[in-house]
Formats: sequence, structure tokens, C-alpha cells
Amino acid sequence: MADHEAERVTLARLPSGVALKTTVHTYAPESAGDAGADGADDTDRTAGADAAEGPTVYVQAAQHGREINGAAVCRQLHDDLVAADLAGTAHVVPVADPLTFDTVSYTTPEAYDSVNPNMNRCWPGDPDGTLHERMAATLWAYAGDADFIVDLHTGSRDMLTHTVYLRGDDDCRRLAEAFGTDLLLAESAGEDADEEWASRNFGGKLRVAATREGIPSITPELAHNKELVDDAIEAGVDGTTRALRHAGVLDDRDGEEASVPAWDGTRARNHLGRVTASESGLFRAAADLAIGDEVVEGKYVGEVYDPTTYEVLQEATADRSGVVYSVAREATVTAGQTLVGIAIRLDDEEREIE
Repeated sequence: MADHEAERVTLARLPSGVALKTTVHTYAPESAGDAGADGADDTDRTAGADAAEGPTVYVQAAQHGREINGAAVCRQLHDDLVAADLAGTAHVVPVADPLTFDTVSYTTPEAYDSVNPNMNRCWPGDPDGTLHERMAATLWAYAGDADFIVDLHTGSRDMLTHTVYLRGDDDCRRLAEAFGTDLLLAESAGEDADEEWASRNFGGKLRVAATREGIPSITPELAHNKELVDDAIEAGVDGTTRALRHAGVLDDRDGEEASVPAWDGTRARNHLGRVTASESGLFRAAADLAIGDEVVEGKYVGEVYDPTTYEVLQEATADRSGVVYSVAREATVTAGQTLVGIAIRLDDEEREIE
């Protein structure tokens, strides 16, 4: 059995003075503190947890409020973690951003944070900054002390489940392989990335900020947002369990180090690779296009047409050869919107080490 604390933590305060809170679950070896501490409110997070020996893993979900399958993953992990003989500590935050969660949105309404509407662009945060910066700084008190980080996200309905990590970082790659999705996407950062990476402030992602602080971090992207889907939840539970074993937090029942199955999947690069709409209209994907397909540069992937005149405005083609990992199925699109995501398979000899 493990010790479990459920802390109600104040992330920030709204203009009315109402405290914006979330719950941080902490699981630690039973000897690390007093058992039965569930339900504590605004308790000192160091009570019990700091006494635990072994590694620490930080897991969070729902930075973007419409991405709910990660929160369901945390719920399903709860009983297993409480029943486990832990060799380290796990901090689990099922709802990192209550504001976007309540509005079922990707970003907060402008009235709350017009400067940083996306929480996943302002890590490690600022205790004196905007609302999202303060929220991130509060959770960074847990994440920044961790040895590994799993930041659960959820993509669109028709998206190949994958795990993103910082390209060139072997510890992150190994953690991603341990999570076990068939597709891993290696994202370049900083000067190694294209211009869009900087313009979209990707350096403020939790995964990037933590990796730069020496904490191996990954972003699993489970399929299906806005709806609870058993397959997506199961993939998240299995992957997070493997990540906890890789980190050394979960051991086998007999006390021996838990094994993680060897990974044998596809490693690809260019996380920003995608076919975009050049015009607004309705997008009809090619009938033979499916996630997981291998496509070659120039392959027809669909068309955008004017619903009023029936005119074909764009015959969309793959701008690179690679693996299709997302296809827009919500047909109404605006210019610049992603139609198809394509990742370039990494050559075996590259192996991320440059």
C-alpha cells in the first residue's frame, strides 16, 4: 500500500477574490508519512512526500480543458497507485487548468488572461505574472522538483496516438519509448527548429521548459478530445504505468525492479509538418487517406471547395513524404488551418544523436 494525499491547491485568484483551485494527488511509499491523509485541504505538500526515498514523477492532464481523456487516465491510475508498493513518489494533477476545463476550451477567455491565454506557453511560470503564469508557477513547485514528467494531452478524433519529446535528448527519448506509443515525434527546439516554433512560443511548453532544466519530459497525445473514449484512456493508463516503471517509482510485487517492454515503433521528426488550407471552405479528405498511412511528397490528400459555388479552391497535396498522423474530419476549415499532419520518418542511422 502507498500513502496518498489529495491536496486542494490554490493556483491563483480571480478578480472577485475567488480562489482558483485544483487537486494535486501525491502517492508515496507508506513508510514516508502517515497513512490515511486523503482529503487534506491546502496542506503543506512537503509533509510525508519529502521523506520518501527514490525518484519522483510528475503527471498532469487537462492543461487544455477540452482534452479530458488524460484526466480519466489519472482517475483510473488512482487505485493501482494506492495499492502499489511504491519505490518513489508520484504527483498527479488531473486538471491542470480549471478555467479551460470549465469552458471546454483550449485557451482561456480573453478576460482572464489576454497576454497568455494558453497555459502551455508560459512555463515555468511567474508567481507575480499573469493568471496563467501564476498557475504554472504554483504547479512548477511540484513539476520542477520531479525526476521525470508526463504531460498528458489529447488530440482530435482522427489522430494517430503519439508521444512528443525534445529531439536530441536521449533521456526524453527513452522515456517516450517507455510510454510505448507506436509513433514518437521528435520536436526540434530553439535554433534547430523552424521559424514557427519561436513565433508560437513553444519554448514555454511544460515539456520544453522542464527538459531545459534537466528533467526528462514527454507529451503523449491521446486520440479524441471532448469525449471519454476507452481505447484512448487505456493507452494513457498503460503508457503512464510503463513510464512510472521506467522511472523506478513502480516495482514488481516481489520488490524486484519492474521491467518495461522493449519499444519497436516509428520514430519521426518535424512535429510542425502539416498540410494547411490555402483557402477557407469545406475540406473533403481523399477517400483512401487514413492515419498511419505512408505518403509520398505530392500525393493528393483532399480538396477544399466553396460550398456556395461548388468551385474547388485547393487540391491539397502532401508537401513531404512521411507518416500521416492527423486528418481534419470537421469539414469546415479556414485559411491556414491544418488539414493533414505529416511526420518525416527518421533514418535509422540518425537515431536522434547529432
